[in-house]
Amino acid sequence: MPELRPILVLGPTAGGKSAVAYELARRLGAAEIVGADSMQIYRGMDAGTAKPDPAWRRQVVHHMIDVVEPTERFTVADWLGRAGAIIDGLLERRVVPIVVGGTNLYIQALLEGLFDGPPADPAIRDELERLDGPQLYAGLRDVDPAAADQIHPNDRRRLVRALEVHRTTGTPISAWQQQWRDDAADRPYLRDPRIIGLSWPTEPLNLRINLRVRAMFHPDRVPDEVARAVLPAGESLPDETRRLLDAGRLGDQSRQALGYKQVIEFIEGRMTLDTAFERTKILTRRFAKMQRTWLRRFRSVSWLDAAIEGPDALAGEAELIVRQ
Repeated sequence: MPELRPILVLGPTAGGKSAVAYELARRLGAAEIVGADSMQIYRGMDAGTAKPDPAWRRQVVHHMIDVVEPTERFTVADWLGRAGAIIDGLLERRVVPIVVGGTNLYIQALLEGLFDGPPADPAIRDELERLDGPQLYAGLRDVDPAAADQIHPNDRRRLVRALEVHRTTGTPISAWQQQWRDDAADRPYLRDPRIIGLSWPTEPLNLRINLRVRAMFHPDRVPDEVARAVLPAGESLPDETRRLLDAGRLGDQSRQALGYKQVIEFIEGRMTLDTAFERTKILTRRFAKMQRTWLRRFRSVSWLDAAIEGPDALAGEAELIVRQ
């Protein structure tokens, strides 16, 4: 390879990113994989997060998977701090980082950095810290509804920061962030990565999503090889979710994960299991559509047609691109 640069493998959920990244890492030799998925970071959440096959993880080093407990909150800044250090360390050792996303907000932060905003004001921050969560959230909803839509009501740190920026500058933090994103469009991507995108037409991707969700909920209703691929530990999503709930291992953030949230509603008697299953399929397909829209924003992506080729052939195409 003429120049050592990170590689990003992007694509919608259920699109085969992990398999392509694994095959590409094997072809390149000195390469390791860095996960960019906001739910694969959680230990013990396996049935609903599509983590890479355990056999792949034994053969190729995978970073940023199973790194925190599901009771912990984990932000994009947390991910960027850890993942950025890993990527830079790999480059220093002449090892190619292959970043697999997952969570497009993570990828955007990796490519463009994070918005810092105006400096902190200790007096205003101290005043805001005296307010409880509902007061903070209501206050932000009043002055910056766009930011309130993006921040969880229990995320005190981000609520305080958003209100602090508004009080300090008179401008909503969402407006500052939009200006920063607009300016980022003219800046080169950080670390100058090579970006591989897996492209999928809607219908075949939806079929893959439906099959994966069926395996998650009802492994006995899919072929054995599909069930083993989706559930390496052999535990269904309803069983795993109930076990984690009983152990007190699901926090405010992790229980919002797609599939887990619907199963929790079933366990709590707010919907039937069949409804939870159908809702998860619908919401996952909707999520994939949103991902495809977001992915079109990224620049300089080499798109590969994943609907007509398998992971090994796609990895071969990707290898040719990154070795140019």
